[in-house]
Formats: sequence, C-alpha cells, structure tokens
Amino acid sequence: MTDPSASETSPVTDRSSAPPKPSDDPSPAVRRKRGRPRDPEADGRILAAASSLILMRGFESMTVDEVASNAGVGKATVYRRWSRKEDLAVAAMEQLYRDEMPSPDTGTIRGDLQSMFGSVLGFVNSPAGIDYVRTTIKESMRDDRIATLYREASLRAAASATEVFERAIERGEVRADIPVRAAVEFLGGLVATRVITGEKLPALDELDDLVDLVLRGISA
Repeated sequence: MTDPSASETSPVTDRSSAPPKPSDDPSPAVRRKRGRPRDPEADGRILAAASSLILMRGFESMTVDEVASNAGVGKATVYRRWSRKEDLAVAAMEQLYRDEMPSPDTGTIRGDLQSMFGSVLGFVNSPAGIDYVRTTIKESMRDDRIATLYREASLRAAASATEVFERAIERGEVRADIPVRAAVEFLGGLVATRVITGEKLPALDELDDLVDLVLRGISA
C-alpha cells in the first residue's frame, strides 16, 4: 500500500528558482571606429609633388619620401595609390605633360597646331623645361629601365596629340592617308635633335613657320 506521506517528502523541482541558462545568442558586436576618410585631393597633391621633383631633378633623384613630405601625406598613402616608384613616375609625367603641353580642340587643325606647338615651345624654352628635356635624354640613354618609363609617359601624351589629327581627318582638313605618328612626333623630334647636338632650340617666333611646314605636308 502506498504511503501517502511519500508524495510530501518527494523532491519537487522548482523551475522558477533554477539559475538562468546562458544565452545562446552572441553578444552584440562592438562597432569599430571608422578610419580616417580618404582625402580626395591627395592624388593631385602627390602627382604635383612628384612631377615637380622629376621636372627639377629627373626620375632617378626623386624619392617617395620626398614626394610624400612635399604633398603633406604619409608614405603609406603614396604606396596605397601607386605600389611602385616607377608607377608613380609615369602617372606624374603624364600629369606634367597634360599641364604643360595640353592637347587643344579649337575646331581647326591650324588653331590646334598653333596652340599645341606654342605650349611645347614655351615649355622647352623655359629653364625648367630645357633641364627636363636634357635630363630625360641623359637618363634614358644611360638606363633602359628609365627609358621605358619616359617612353610610356610620352606614348600616353602622344595619344592625346593623335586625336588632334584624327579630328582634322574627320573634318576633311587633312588627308586620310597622312602618317599621323610622324606628324605627332615632328616637333618633339626636332627638339630632341637640337638638345643632343647642342644647337639652339626653335623659339616661339618660329611658331607660324613650323605650323605651316606641317600643314603643307598633310593638308587635303
């Protein structure tokens, strides 16, 4: 026979007094502080600093430390944008060419050539410009690696000048069969030859004669 007092002495689990189970939910993630926002003007300052140093002393004497210091940024900022000094140099020289010798679009081939040739002659007849041309030639003849850098930057600049002649072809101002590359390289080749031989560079007062010479060779 069942003892009625047994039910009174049997242990009863009190669920309300049980310790709470640890939660399976992960604790809220701690929000990390955002880093310093990227400076949208840093690229321009870096390229300006690099092109200025290349203009003054050439690629070989340019250092990333000095570029960073002159641009007011850390060296890591420079390397995040250009992982090698060579890449920075090509971008800086391309910027230099755009600033000093922009490719115009005046609506006529004569107007374009006068503007383009005028910029080139003004640059190479300035103290900084002639030093740059001399350094470019000297470094390129001594070091194939540096020559490759200058050549890549020059080809990029030549692509913009090529558009000047292509637009003239489309307008019917010049023949479609002209040697565009030779026309683009005409003035640069003349300048390089004069620098290497030590002769006087063509001056701004020769601008119209040089433009006429090219137009006589390419006009439709």
